[in-house]
This record gives sequence, structure tokens and C-alpha cells, in this order.
Amino acid sequence: MRRVSKITAACAVTATLALTASACGESSTESSGSDKGKMKIGMAYDVGGRGDNSFNDSAARGLDKAKSEFGAETKELTAKTGETPADREQRLESLAEGGYNPVVAVGFAYKDAVDKVAAKYPKVNFGLVDSVATAKNVDSIVFTEEQGSYLAGVAAALKSKDGQVGFIGGVDLPLIKKFAAGFQQGVLDTNPKAKVQIQYLSTGSDLSGFGSPDKGSAAAKGMLDKGADVIFAAAGGSGAGSIEAVAGKKGAWSIGVDSDQALDPSLAKYKDTIMTSVVKNVDGGVYDLVKSVKDGKPLTGTQTYTLAKDGVSLTTTGDHIKDIQTKLDEAKKKIADGTIKVKTTT
Repeated sequence: MRRVSKITAACAVTATLALTASACGESSTESSGSDKGKMKIGMAYDVGGRGDNSFNDSAARGLDKAKSEFGAETKELTAKTGETPADREQRLESLAEGGYNPVVAVGFAYKDAVDKVAAKYPKVNFGLVDSVATAKNVDSIVFTEEQGSYLAGVAAALKSKDGQVGFIGGVDLPLIKKFAAGFQQGVLDTNPKAKVQIQYLSTGSDLSGFGSPDKGSAAAKGMLDKGADVIFAAAGGSGAGSIEAVAGKKGAWSIGVDSDQALDPSLAKYKDTIMTSVVKNVDGGVYDLVKSVKDGKPLTGTQTYTLAKDGVSLTTTGDHIKDIQTKLDEAKKKIADGTIKVKTTT
């Protein structure tokens, strides 16, 4: 799911997908030098790119680790707000033509582009984060978002004073519904009498729900007015608006997504009200792909990063969940051993 957590909306739009952020145009960063024989890694970010303090930055950490470990040359390109599918295809083609291998596409919005371009360049290894490709030379890097969200639901139920909690989804899409389903199940398994408000900010092909902090704020205020005291937003840049609104309500908690939002500089003043964040360790998936290509055994097919593999987790910044950690660990163990089956739809 692309995501970003900047409140400023001028460029906001991740996702994560997997999801979205705040960027005003395509950007490119390239390592200096072009030594013959050096490994070359291409990265196509979703909107927001490196520096989004969220989904794209997680992918960037994996790239940086691989670059440092393997002495690789890298090129990074970033999607623009409102671009066409052809723009995504061109971005991937330019990296493939430039000799970059692997080429990693960050976010489900690249799915169709990856399928088309990977078929045209069968000798290039591609990575697709947050969706599953059909081409044979693609490593589809996906996560069990619902499992991390289940733990967030357990935490919300334990921390809520009266069992009134809320979920804000950026866009009504299957990926975001996984977050909602896991969260709702975790809440109700912990407190069957709890009430979960669920709201999506946009639907279908309208991805504005990932980049509208004002909508996130309005949705959160509406839930707070109805009694919610814990709100989990899986809504890209819109989530920043939700976090800000929750911070204005004494005794209320917010739950972040995709990165540790309590450490996001733009949200620093609200960190004491961010209980935890549901993170997806995209960096691990990116690094695993690059290493496999370096080792001559490229990963293909679908690699699913689960709770048991630490592919998803809850952050502990501020020690806000320290008092309930034992119960969270119990729930994690039950998910890992299959005792708890987490739903992917509500």
C-alpha cells in the first residue's frame, strides 16, 4: 500500500495502494558512476517517493541496504499525481532498457504495467510490491496486512474506555478492506460488546482518499463525536489528518500505518497520542529480491511476508502498549500457529 504522512495537502495524494503520498512530479536520483559489471538496481516508487516517511521509504531502506552490501548502482524514479498507466509502463521500460536488474515497482498501481513490461523484457527480473503479477519473471512481494491489523484491533479494544473504536480506510479497495477486516476481528474477539465504526474516504478508481488530510480529519472528528476513543487510519496521507484530529480529543488514541508514525517529523507534536502503528516491512522484501538476483537465483512467484515472519508488526515507540504486550504476544502466537484465522473481508 503506498502511503505518506505529510499533513500539507498541496502535493498529497500510499500504499500501499500501498497507496500514496505527496509529490508534485516525477523525480529521479541516480548513483554516481557506472562501472561495467556493477550490479544495477532500478526502483520505481509510487507517488511521494523517497522521503515520504512511510511506504516508499520502507522500500528505500531495502534498496539502501542492498546498495551498500553489494556495491550496486541504483536509479530511482517517482510517480506523479494523476499519471496514466502508460506513464508507469514508460518508467519501468526506461529502467529495463538502462540495464537495471532487478527493477522494483512499489505499489499495487504498477500491477498492469509490470505485467506488460516484464513480458517484454523476459531476461530482466522485476519486483512488485503489494500486488500479484502474472508474468513469470516477477517477484510479487505481498503482506498479511490483516494479521498486523488484528493485533491493532486487540490493542484498540484493550485501550478503549468504552469499546467505541473506529477504522478509516483511504479507498474502498480489497487491499484496504484487509486492514479493516483484521482490525474489526481483533477488536470483537477481544471485546464482543465493542462497536467498530468503519468509513472509507473514496471508492473505486478515485484514489483521492489516500491524499486528503482534510477528509481524514473530518472522518475522525465524526467518529470522535460518536464516542470513538481509538481510531486506526489506513489511508496514506489522509491518515495524518486523522492523527491530528484525534490528538485534539483528550484521552483518545490514534493508530498509524505503514511506518512508525510516532517517529514521523511532520507528526512529532502528536506522537504522545499515537498508540502504535501497523507496519509492513517492505524493506525486507526488496532486499530479499535483490540478494536473490545477486546470488543468481532470482525469486519469482509470490512471496508472502506474514506476522510469523515479522513481515508485519506493531511499533512500540513511546511504550504506549507496554502494559498490554503480554496479551498482544498471546494473540500473535495464536495467529502464527493457526489457532486464530484472520479474515480478509469484513
